[in-house]
Amino acid sequence: MDILYLLVPITLGLITLAVILFYWTVKSGQYDDLDSQAYRILFDDENDKKMTPPESIIKESKVKTSDTAQKAQSQDSKKDSANDQ
Repeated sequence: MDILYLLVPITLGLITLAVILFYWTVKSGQYDDLDSQAYRILFDDENDKKMTPPESIIKESKVKTSDTAQKAQSQDSKKDSANDQ
């Protein structure tokens, strides 16, 4: 029975806090427009830009690709000359 003297005021304090927070959210407009945010994800933003890498990265990848291709050709030519002998 003594625990009720502690639990009742704590419960009343939590209920009061919940009512105050709910009132604050209603007053600040949190519940005014519930539908438009749900549909917003379905539409593309006009200001979004396509993500493309910078030109320097594109040039580096082309250089690396051509270097590996040249190495592969030189290794193939070495194998062919070894097979011819």
